[in-house]
Amino acid sequence: MSNVDRPKIGIALGGGAARGWAHIGVLNSLVEAGLEPDIVAGTSIGAVAGACYVTGRLKALEDFAASLTRRRVFGFLDVNFGGSGLITGQRLSARLEHHLAEHTIEGLDRRFVAVATELGTGHEVWLNKGSLVNALKASFALPGIFRPVKINGRWLIDGALVNPIPVSVCRALGARIVIAVNLSCDLLNKGGVIHDQANFAEPAGLLDDQRLPGSNGRAALHLLHRQIFGRSKEVPGISSVMMDAINITQDRIARSRLAGDPPDISIAPKTGHIGLFEFHRAGEAMALGARAAEKQIDEIKMALSAFAA
Repeated sequence: MSNVDRPKIGIALGGGAARGWAHIGVLNSLVEAGLEPDIVAGTSIGAVAGACYVTGRLKALEDFAASLTRRRVFGFLDVNFGGSGLITGQRLSARLEHHLAEHTIEGLDRRFVAVATELGTGHEVWLNKGSLVNALKASFALPGIFRPVKINGRWLIDGALVNPIPVSVCRALGARIVIAVNLSCDLLNKGGVIHDQANFAEPAGLLDDQRLPGSNGRAALHLLHRQIFGRSKEVPGISSVMMDAINITQDRIARSRLAGDPPDISIAPKTGHIGLFEFHRAGEAMALGARAAEKQIDEIKMALSAFAA
């Protein structure tokens, strides 16, 4: 069956911060199997991976992700204590501009939408026109981490707050078969109800650091690193608190939305053990994505045959 004759395939790429590198492995596996998606909808990191796919820059994203180390990740964090986000995002924006500045969404060869959330109203915003880079920046603007992005008079933040895995967008754009890539599938059964919090002891150790280093630049950078990434496994940092809070919200919303509008095919990489800020584990995440997609290749082909009949 040629790509011209077969039913249109849509892929909904979910949010998940560092776990989102798994999308690269998923997309590579689909392309290798001759199952290139015709319609792409992405939220947060899913929007970034989807945009690189539709612009032919997926290999460049793969190389960038594979090159990341803990030190390089921290180097991209241009911290801002005076604004509406902990990170200005200028260094990441410069990287996106370098590769994608010439693209507008309506000028892409494939249909593409990045999902964002409007501050104040909570509206789900489908970014399907205008600057591709601005749409991506809005879609991954994690509240408290990245500052909001203003597009057409609206202040926008991360789309995972309203539509973590945008299956509904793919259907609205005309996809006959929708593939959902869910990066939190192995977290779904971890949320429960604690009926007696007294059974949990307070962690040992200081909550306020009384051993602050000196005031020189290197010491200040060390302190900042601990504030963002956490002092230890027992004491989370600012970023992990914010991102875990968003992940919990995203998980609950994703369950509800997928139950009401289920995809035809689900690809579920087991990435739950990768921390939301562990972008240096790209190789592991991409391999998990590729493996999960390969398991579903036959199902996708069967679905295509059924819809074409």
